[in-house]
Amino acid sequence: MEAHSESFKEASAFAEAGESSEFKTIEDIAFYRRQKKLLPGNSPYHGLLDTIELSDCRAKLHLLNVENKVTLFMELFVLQNNVIRIKVNELNPLKPRYEVPDVIINELPSQSLIMVCRDGLSVTLATVDGGTQILIVAKPFRMEVREHGQMSMSVNSLGLLYFEHLRKNSQSEDRSERGNSVGGKRKCDTNKESEDVQGLWKEQFHEFIDTKANGPTSVGLDFLLPGFEHVYGIPEHTESLRLKTTSQEEPYRLYNLNVFACKLNSRMGIYGSIPLLLAHKTKKTLGIFWLNSSETMVDISTNTENKGESGRVKKLKEDDDRPLRTDVRWMSESGIIDVYILLGPSAFDVFNQYSRLTGTQTLPPLFALGHHQCRYTYKDESDVKQVDAGFDAHNIPCDVIWLDIDHTEGKRYFTWDKTKFPAPREMQEYLRTKDRKLVVIIDPHIKVDKNYSIYCEANSKKYFVMDKDGEEYQGSCWPGISAYLDFTNPVVRNWYADKHGLDQYKDSTDILFVWNDMNEPAVFGALELTMPKDAVHAGGWEHREMHNLYGFYQQMATAEGLIRRSGGKERPFVLTRSFFAGSQRYGAVWTGDNVADWGYLKISIPMLLNLSITGISFCGADVGGFVQNPDPELLVRWYQAGAYQPFLRNHSNTDTKRREPWLFGEENTRIIRESIHERYTLLPFWYTLFYMAHTKAEPVIRPLWVEFPEETNTFAIDDEYLIGEALLVHPVTEAGVTEVSVLLPGKGEVWYHLETLQRFNGDQILLTSVTLDNIPVYQRGGTIIPRKTSVGRSTKHMETTSYSLHVALSSENTATGKLFIDDGHSFNYQSKNQFLLRKFSVKDNTFSAVCADERGWYCTECLVEKIHIVGAGQPYCVTTLGPDMQEIPVQFNYNVEKCLLIIENLQFNVGCDWTLRLKY
Repeated sequence: MEAHSESFKEASAFAEAGESSEFKTIEDIAFYRRQKKLLPGNSPYHGLLDTIELSDCRAKLHLLNVENKVTLFMELFVLQNNVIRIKVNELNPLKPRYEVPDVIINELPSQSLIMVCRDGLSVTLATVDGGTQILIVAKPFRMEVREHGQMSMSVNSLGLLYFEHLRKNSQSEDRSERGNSVGGKRKCDTNKESEDVQGLWKEQFHEFIDTKANGPTSVGLDFLLPGFEHVYGIPEHTESLRLKTTSQEEPYRLYNLNVFACKLNSRMGIYGSIPLLLAHKTKKTLGIFWLNSSETMVDISTNTENKGESGRVKKLKEDDDRPLRTDVRWMSESGIIDVYILLGPSAFDVFNQYSRLTGTQTLPPLFALGHHQCRYTYKDESDVKQVDAGFDAHNIPCDVIWLDIDHTEGKRYFTWDKTKFPAPREMQEYLRTKDRKLVVIIDPHIKVDKNYSIYCEANSKKYFVMDKDGEEYQGSCWPGISAYLDFTNPVVRNWYADKHGLDQYKDSTDILFVWNDMNEPAVFGALELTMPKDAVHAGGWEHREMHNLYGFYQQMATAEGLIRRSGGKERPFVLTRSFFAGSQRYGAVWTGDNVADWGYLKISIPMLLNLSITGISFCGADVGGFVQNPDPELLVRWYQAGAYQPFLRNHSNTDTKRREPWLFGEENTRIIRESIHERYTLLPFWYTLFYMAHTKAEPVIRPLWVEFPEETNTFAIDDEYLIGEALLVHPVTEAGVTEVSVLLPGKGEVWYHLETLQRFNGDQILLTSVTLDNIPVYQRGGTIIPRKTSVGRSTKHMETTSYSLHVALSSENTATGKLFIDDGHSFNYQSKNQFLLRKFSVKDNTFSAVCADERGWYCTECLVEKIHIVGAGQPYCVTTLGPDMQEIPVQFNYNVEKCLLIIENLQFNVGCDWTLRLKY
């Protein structure tokens, strides 16, 4: 362990140095400093109640800043599906302010509002059915959202509404007017501060100067959540599942950055941002979706916690009798206030409400749920073929081999290195014969080279981002001096999508898929290693307005390109490092440049859970850690965890040792093989869960509290999780562990150890033994999990493999489950309803299989051959109905010790209805 410890110290030192020198802290962020000077209870905004207008779709109201006399325009929408939208903009801006496009895919229908009460101090609006009421208080401005007489949320309760209006940069402008325009009453007088200190028109960090053509434009708002203590979401951070208070610590930063070996337990922004926060208590879940793509900070405080000088969390005596509350403060550098309140009331309602706005997880092709093997870098075609052969030689399934930047000609994307990869088409066809796919990396930066056709064409059409002076913005990345495509421009996205066509991407085939990396975007040697905020996009918008959208747009264009390549018939696979709300519509996300250390394995679990509950179900972490070398135990444990996570990829850096799973000794290879085999036998279960995520917005993996919303002991658990509702997984995330504590939730629930089939009651903490061979996995009583009966080299190799159904009976001797089947790769499930959704159930000693969606039809020869029922008694006979409705006995075995009924040698077509009767 000494070498491991030293290795981690090196990685940690690098992360610490990078965070302290390359990236800003809160003291370096001018808009945050300005907003924090507005203290609670000092709101300068009054609601002008005489300006209220009601229409069929919204309410309108003017808000006056009584200090600088600037008027804001608020729009209030009560939308169907229990969603409220609040928009605040300037009433008369000097020019339009940026509003985030393309993220919202459905404008939900509005409900009409009526005025039910009004006096000189407040107005109460209500939906026609009276279920939702909104109280608007004039002085200072505040709103309360009430449902069925109970307050669900208060807006601007602390008086932290903040809106910096557009203005002219005139040196003669009155300083006091400027000071008042960026806030209300302050702890100190900002009038005495220079403009440079305030960062109004320019901001400096080290040698970098950010010029602000529009001056200060930040916005902010606070939300009171009564009765809530647990909040989640707003990824991506290397933090716990439950968000922590920020009163004495740094806020959560949402700003997409290229952070190598990012520091653990940090709130700094890393690769992606989803401005969705969820709050949960025993009877209610709600969400706040802050639709703003500029740099954003989030403060969280509760009245039950405080940091003393010792750093320990303690309860304040004066708070003992105060109602529990959490306050969330959002602060963004630019744009407008555009926020959706998702009122639940359940977690699944919130997931659905968010998906109605931003879309559901795309249904991936089946191969993408298999095992992926990647390295920076596989050096040539021979290397690729040797790795491919290694999987077959060691009986380890693998669906995809990946190529990093060195497969290209001098880091020119859409090309091949002619020396290392002289016959790329033949290499792909070789992989096709093995039923495998190829993924190649395509980053957003384009090498500045007059002999590179992609650059020349984009340059001539002015498709690159421009600098503040109107010239092509150029920065440094892997190819050297590079230009950056303006993916925010739909014309550029259309052009870029076409570059993935077989006629334009030379020597590509239809088994080639794409990995978008470095798309925060990363710029070496630049301010915070990313594009300057004063760079300019199509429409004249500064980069600061849309920074967090850049990777979202590249993945959008890439996915569209792969769809077009097939004439709209085939589903794409695109992995992205940078993301935003709505990225789930286009592919998968991974957690970036992690480290081969136990701490990074442990933190990957809450990171993936926070992604999952904010819409991105298709997520994973690099197995083994990208940076540094894992010891065999760590790699085995990471594979065991990764096999039970949505995206499974082994990836490693160029200066690490080779990490193919057969290189760590026979015993470790055996354990890794078994983990991957388990993954592949469970692929029908995984694929069905992805269909439910795609159609119902149900997270594929989920925190325990989502399924057990009234059990408070689950609310902060983030070292175990559920796959769907059926499997509970507790990865081992510490070295040398021989036992772990597992919370089995659910009063009245039963759980079965997946390996031993031992039965346990829910609502207990179980101390369970582990060896290197296994991690604790339990099947929930009342569930049915479909599996494949055997494993092949890839998912395609298993297309006709038969199914087995694994039933875990509840305490009432019932169980249900589903199975989704289609061709695994096309859009025919949508366009032609070519799919099957089967429902299996056990009740009253009868096992039945029926159609769960009559719209679907798909012809398959696959059979259900086995059924395992754990928790069952021993029947004297098991029968099925023949064609003439006569009962026919079927073969079965019974294990008394495990209470396991095994029904074998069945010949049920998976697409047909059938029944089994257990006779006692």
